[in-house]
Amino acid sequence: MFTGLVQSIGQLQHLSQYQLKITCPTIQDPVLMGIELGDSIAVDGVCLTVEQILTKGFIAAASPETLDKSTLGKLPENGKVNLEASLRVGSKIGGHFVTGHVDGTGQLESAEPTGDAWEICFRGVSPKVARYIVNKGSIAVNGISLTVAECSNTGDWFQTAVIPVTYAETNLRYLQPGDLVNLEGDVLGKYVEKFTRYGPSTHAAAEANMEILGRENTNVKDESDLDMSLAFLAEHGYL
Repeated sequence: MFTGLVQSIGQLQHLSQYQLKITCPTIQDPVLMGIELGDSIAVDGVCLTVEQILTKGFIAAASPETLDKSTLGKLPENGKVNLEASLRVGSKIGGHFVTGHVDGTGQLESAEPTGDAWEICFRGVSPKVARYIVNKGSIAVNGISLTVAECSNTGDWFQTAVIPVTYAETNLRYLQPGDLVNLEGDVLGKYVEKFTRYGPSTHAAAEANMEILGRENTNVKDESDLDMSLAFLAEHGYL
């Protein structure tokens, strides 16, 4: 689990078809502090497992599916990648919950400075992630937690407002129009979609819903009243 707050920018090299080497700027890089074998590190938003620790980086393997669904297999040698170590118990959560499981890709359309921010637009968004893009919702772009400022009805185009420090300290500043980026939709949206589409189908699921909502705070009298719908969520303050 990650927060989408990038800690540093590293460089990626392809040691073999499925083995990647990530080099950090310094040996004191925050991503390397306390690093251990088996740790999870987000590389441009993709959760990878540390297989070997180096003086200034680490080696990780990427599956064929990961390389196919993300940009990692398409980056040039020494390509710039955003890095974030996994969330630790007690750490501050300043972005939003990011799993490191990329849903799809999109393309940079434009990045324009405006006032005290950058307006960055993305197009060609994969349908698998476009469905979770909503105005003022959260989106992870190359592992960066961003807020959607505007979007099309289908979600295949969206715009974000990026503050200068985020633009300067991530690989957003290296992107050129047409470059691909990794995208991950908000995990909360995925659960809401599943509940509203299918609803709980078992007695156990209904009991779990009552436990989450708190029976004493609802008007639920019977498990059959717990059909998880948009109306139900709105009634109980979740929409």
